[in-house]
Amino acid sequence: MPPAHPFDYDGSSDGDKLREECGIFGVVGLSDAANFVALGLHALQHRGQEAGGIVSYQPDQGFNSARRFGYVRDNFTKQSLMETLPGQLAIGHVRYSTAGSKGPTAIRDVQPFFGEFSMGGAAIAHNGNITNADALRREMIDRGSIFQSSSDSECIIHLMARSLQRDIPARMEDALRRVEGAFSVVAMTRTKLIGVRDPLGVRPLVLGRIGDGWCLSSETCALDIIGAEYVREIEPGEMVVITAEKGVESHHPFRPARPRFCIFEHVYFSRPDSIIGGRSVYETRRQIGVELAREAAVDADLVCPVPDSGTPAAIGFAHESGIPYGMGIVRNQYMGRTFIEPTEQIRNMGVRLKLNVNRALIRGKKVILVDDSVVRGTTSRKIKEMILDAGAKEVHFRIASPPTAWPCFYGVDTPQREKLLAATMSEDEMCAHLGVDSLRFISLDGLYRAVGEAGGRDPDQPQYCDACFSGEYPVEPADMIEKGFQMKAAE
Repeated sequence: MPPAHPFDYDGSSDGDKLREECGIFGVVGLSDAANFVALGLHALQHRGQEAGGIVSYQPDQGFNSARRFGYVRDNFTKQSLMETLPGQLAIGHVRYSTAGSKGPTAIRDVQPFFGEFSMGGAAIAHNGNITNADALRREMIDRGSIFQSSSDSECIIHLMARSLQRDIPARMEDALRRVEGAFSVVAMTRTKLIGVRDPLGVRPLVLGRIGDGWCLSSETCALDIIGAEYVREIEPGEMVVITAEKGVESHHPFRPARPRFCIFEHVYFSRPDSIIGGRSVYETRRQIGVELAREAAVDADLVCPVPDSGTPAAIGFAHESGIPYGMGIVRNQYMGRTFIEPTEQIRNMGVRLKLNVNRALIRGKKVILVDDSVVRGTTSRKIKEMILDAGAKEVHFRIASPPTAWPCFYGVDTPQREKLLAATMSEDEMCAHLGVDSLRFISLDGLYRAVGEAGGRDPDQPQYCDACFSGEYPVEPADMIEKGFQMKAAE
C-alpha cells in the first residue's frame, strides 16, 4: 500500500477512510442570503473540503457566483467577496471529487453550475452520483452539447436545456427522470429555491425555516448554525419549490420506490450533532458501540476511541462492557493541511503529526481501540504501532461498521474494490495483516438494530442502502459495469 500522506490525515482523507461527496445548502427570503449560505456550508465542511461555491440572485444585478478552492472559512468570510453575492436567494456547495477528474480539481468542476435558458437562468448544486452519466454525456455530445466540466452533475443542466417544458422546475423534473443513481439537489431560479431527492432517498436533504425565509440543507447541523428551525426531511422522490411569497409547494414527480437511505450516513458521514430520520446521529453511533460490545466482548482494561469519529461508539462500548473509557489517543486539533513542506523525514512521522498516544494511560494496559471503519488498513496499522510503542500490553480493534468490501457508486469516494482490505481478506486474515491481538466488526444485523431496526436487516427488502457492506446495489451502476465492474453474483 502507498504510504498515507500525514498532512491529509483528518479522520477522513488519507486514503484509509471513505470520503463523503458533497454538502449543499440554499436560502430564500432573507437579506444577504449568501452570508447564510456561507455559514451553512461551514457547518457542512466535513462533507467536502476541496472547494466550495455560492451563486446568488439580485434583481438589479442578475446572477452572481464565486467558486474557490479550499475551506469555506478561508474564502467566504471575506467581506470583499461576500459583497459580490447580493440578494435574498442563494445556494452553495462544498465538494470532494467523486465523479469526473480524479486528478487535481479544476475550478470549472466546482459547483453550483449555472445555465441560461429561454425563460431565465438557473443554478444547481448536486450531492450524490449519477451512475449513467457517461452514457448521457455521450448522447448529448453527439447531439451538439458542449460540456464545460468533467462533473457528472453538469449532465442535469444539459438535460434541462433540451427539455421542451415551459418552466424551469418542470425542465428539472424532465432531466432528473433521465438520471440514474443518487441525487439530492438544491437549485435556484430568479425567484425560486428548489429541492429534490431521488426516489430511493439515498442522500439526505432537510427543510428549515428562519424568520420569513426558508432553507434547504444536507444536514440539520447546518440549520443550527444560522438559527433556523428544523421543519422536516424532504421525502424520497419529492420536489419542493419554495418562494418568499408562497412558501413551500411540494409534489412527487417520480415513480414511487422503497426508500434506501445510505446507512453509512449514520455510521460516519453525518455530523454527530445532526438528526437523521428523527434519530440523533450521536445516539445511533453510541448504540452501535453497545451492539458491538454485545457481539464482540473481550477481556481488556481500557476502551479508547480513534479520534474523532470512533468516540460515540467507544462510549457505548465502554458503557455496555463495563470496561473504563479513556482518551488513549489525543488529536492535535490545530494541525492544518499546509503546516510545513512534507519532506521524506516528516512523511515518515505518519499519523503522529495529527494523533498522539497518551502514554501514561496506555502503558501496561490491554487496550480496545474503537474506530468507525477499516478501508485499506494503512492508518489502522500505524495507530496500532503507536499504541504498542507506548507500552500497551495488548491491542484489540473493534470496528463500528461491517467490513467495507464493495465500492460505493452513489457519491462516495471509494477505492477500487481490490484496494479494499475486506474484499481480499477474511476477518482473521485482516487481523493478522494489521498485527493486532483481535479484530471484530459489528454485524450487518447489529448495525441495523443500532439504527432502530429491531429485527435487523430484511434480506429480501433491505431498509437501507448498504451496498458497501453487502454488494447489493439498489441501482445498477451502468457506467461502471460498462467499464468492467463485476457485480456480486446472485446467491
